[in-house]
Amino acid sequence: MDLKEPAGEKADPEVIKYDSDGSNGVAEGDVKNGKLERGLKGRHMQMIAIGGSIGAGLFVGSGSALHTGGPGSVLIGFMIVGVMLLFTVQALGELAVLYPVNGAFFTYTCRFLDESWGFAMGWDYALSWLTVLPFEITAAGITISYWRDDINIGVWIAVFLFILVVVQIFGVKGYGEVEFALGLIKIVAVVGFIIFGIVVDCGGVKSDPRGYIGAHYWHDPGAFRNSFKGFASVFVTAAFAFGGTELVGLAAAEAADPRKSLPTATKQVFWRIATFYVLSLFIVGLILPSDSEDLLGASGANTKASPFVLAIQMAGVKGLPSVFNAVITISVLSVANSCTYGSTRTMQALGVRHMGPSFLTYIDKQGRPLWCVVIQVAFGLLAFIGEASKGSTVFTWLLSLSGLSYFFVWGSICLSHIRFRAGWKAQGRSLDELPYRASFGVIGSWIGFFLACLALIATFYVSLFPVGGPADAENFFENYLAAVVVLLLYGGWKAYTRGRGGLFVRASKMDLDTGMRHLDLDPLDNVYRKKSLANLPGRLVRAYV
Repeated sequence: MDLKEPAGEKADPEVIKYDSDGSNGVAEGDVKNGKLERGLKGRHMQMIAIGGSIGAGLFVGSGSALHTGGPGSVLIGFMIVGVMLLFTVQALGELAVLYPVNGAFFTYTCRFLDESWGFAMGWDYALSWLTVLPFEITAAGITISYWRDDINIGVWIAVFLFILVVVQIFGVKGYGEVEFALGLIKIVAVVGFIIFGIVVDCGGVKSDPRGYIGAHYWHDPGAFRNSFKGFASVFVTAAFAFGGTELVGLAAAEAADPRKSLPTATKQVFWRIATFYVLSLFIVGLILPSDSEDLLGASGANTKASPFVLAIQMAGVKGLPSVFNAVITISVLSVANSCTYGSTRTMQALGVRHMGPSFLTYIDKQGRPLWCVVIQVAFGLLAFIGEASKGSTVFTWLLSLSGLSYFFVWGSICLSHIRFRAGWKAQGRSLDELPYRASFGVIGSWIGFFLACLALIATFYVSLFPVGGPADAENFFENYLAAVVVLLLYGGWKAYTRGRGGLFVRASKMDLDTGMRHLDLDPLDNVYRKKSLANLPGRLVRAYV
């Protein structure tokens, strides 16, 4: 690995520069032959924010959470993680508009928190996406068996990998267009399911012998299962389901106009959380009993146990389960596409900061981080492990690197924003100079950071004392392995750099200028800068629309 350590004490080794006109460019000395292409438009950014990561985590994994914790635990757990994400994305939006640099939150962690912690977050995030890809491809293959179980799943894995490779040929524009099209389908499907679920709950489906259901399943078998352990077990599932929400910040470096598209995209996250996660899962909890034995298989890539499909089947509507299974196929392919984008851009940024092999910095003339794409596709080949007798065990350990890591990433984003504001104030800057401000300010970031810590503690507890069994070391590491990896990465880089920079970056020493994009404020922003009761309605509308 070409890991260069600067001699002596130097300023933060920021290697991503911006031209004098504010254009988004990458230093030619660090990126060979090309630069990342600014090909993402406003509609792409909004669709990435709204539906980019809706996949197996929501449509399949939520079933195991429903069976273990009950509908009340699922609703409260997803709402807690959703509120955390709302604050997190707002903080990320403020930083990404001002510094639309490659690597986004990993770069902010290095600059405003600590270089070693940034190294740990960067590689942990890249590894999580690398390992999620084979899972999503396998899940897509299993959905096909809903119609054709006579064809070996390896055939479909090969087909889907080929499709992903073809998408990569078109670079960031290919990613944006695919996400826009697939995201639109997912949104229509979820909205359709919500409407369908309301009709079923009210007894409006003739084929359903249950008639009016109302809140019956919240009383029998009950809203909560397995006491506090059942509730605590929901957080990892929620993290996996919400994972990828932060991609809108990562895409800032390749957005055509981040000043306009990023604030709009971050505001859409509120509707995504409220509608596509919380409301849809609330409906599922109303029309599907949490003690259903069919939910026992709702884990991993077993899409046949999707609570959404099971709810439709229980209503007795023919043909519709097949349609929604097709939506799940599209959804997991969409997330697989996001896996490739998230990991490749993060690895390329790590290479640029000399935190990874130098060949990772290579970008071809079409703006594609070529070697990073090759590595991601190579990890996709791990999907064929599912053909082995112990394939499910391998997948369990691979996925243990992903779910929990999102809490570390989201908490780090909130803390980076808190430290950035401290540095901004310490160096005599005014908040009026910020082109975009997080709607909830530093208070929101503190709440987001606190909720991330709370989720980590709850997950630690249920990992140590699992539902329905005694303390088990294997179960603990299956759920908490990501924490071990993060600490090893942090300690390893700290030792390699001999503790360079101390424990954290001091506010007075932060580099607030490199990579900053100076932009004129929207005239409407000035109207709502000064908070008052009179402009409260306007501020609320601009915060979420």
